[in-house]
Amino acid sequence: MSKGKDDIVPLTYEVLKQAVSGHAAAIRCRSILQPAAGEGTKVFPPTHSGGVYATEQRRLPDRKEPVECVLLDSVQSQANRMEEALQDAIDRGLIKMPLIVVEFGNEVADIQRVTSLQAPHRAADAILRDSLLDGKPFRQSEVGKAITDSSLANATALFQFCPHALVLGVWDSTGPKGGLGAKFARALVSEIVGIDSVLGKKTASRIDPLQARAAAKVIKEKDGSWKMAKDDKAKGAVSPSEINHGNIPPDVTDGGVTITHAEHTAVLSLPQLRRLRFPIDGKFDPKRDDAARTVLASLALVGLTLAAERGFDLRSRCLLFPTGAMDFEVLEVPGTPTHVSISSATAITLFQESVEVAKKLSLPWNTTPITLKPSAQLIELVRRSQAIAANTVEGGGE
Repeated sequence: MSKGKDDIVPLTYEVLKQAVSGHAAAIRCRSILQPAAGEGTKVFPPTHSGGVYATEQRRLPDRKEPVECVLLDSVQSQANRMEEALQDAIDRGLIKMPLIVVEFGNEVADIQRVTSLQAPHRAADAILRDSLLDGKPFRQSEVGKAITDSSLANATALFQFCPHALVLGVWDSTGPKGGLGAKFARALVSEIVGIDSVLGKKTASRIDPLQARAAAKVIKEKDGSWKMAKDDKAKGAVSPSEINHGNIPPDVTDGGVTITHAEHTAVLSLPQLRRLRFPIDGKFDPKRDDAARTVLASLALVGLTLAAERGFDLRSRCLLFPTGAMDFEVLEVPGTPTHVSISSATAITLFQESVEVAKKLSLPWNTTPITLKPSAQLIELVRRSQAIAANTVEGGGE
């Protein structure tokens, strides 16, 4: 399976299965993005500890010297966007896949449910750990125990209850085994990087129509309300800016970058998938292993294509747009990648077909959600946290 870029191969189930079960190293995707406002316009990367951008120099093809680059969307953030896309596809009935759901109902404000696609640590998340299945702590239930006992040599339970964890990675560091808990490396890695980045400036100011003055001191109450201070020496007296009143003088600080372009790269490691085994009743079957791995590969492509088709609105003032179609390649023959065409519709069809093949080989695939109830302690933690947040008043403005 080795063809040039001018000869694009449709990605069928057989092509995908051959890549997964054979000797292919990866399926990769690379696309070029530009700011939606046009080339040369400013975008805002994510800020990290200390309010800084993640910048570094990289060596790029056809460039003699290292190039200044800035991270626009991290591997972790990209994984979250793919999970959001998968959750949306489930909610819209486009796909069916195993899911663990913690139903909060009306127990706390603003949170009705949290699924294993939304929990930060997927099947190993503390939200699931601190919830109940049929009145029993989740980790003590049959489902929880099966997930706890998962390993590279026995990934059947995760495949059955939380398959995307085998694609995007999971470390069960807070379960019964602590740091020795099951650890699965990411098979799918994706990120977006700005190329030839140049740091810019940003401004901030506010004109208060009431013209509240800094000398008119106020006192903030614990419940978030405030009252006037008797004078500027009163205990707890602060400027009205602390309660979002008053002017903010025009200010110029570092902020935003311009780039020649952004690059979105994604790599699905097929050797990582081939490390996974899926025994049933202690018995191994190479055909079953290949079928399960093909399901996971197709699920990765569903998440990747759906996330891309939802658009690249990464954050405020960082909307990117592709300059062309996503370019997928299967890396099997050294030096000669095979170009394949993949859309979300294609990926979903592949996913559905691969699931049917897996089910015929007796692989468990539960599409009825495993529903948990939050424990009393978890509900109280959320309630108290919400109360604290409601009574915390943050000053400042833009």
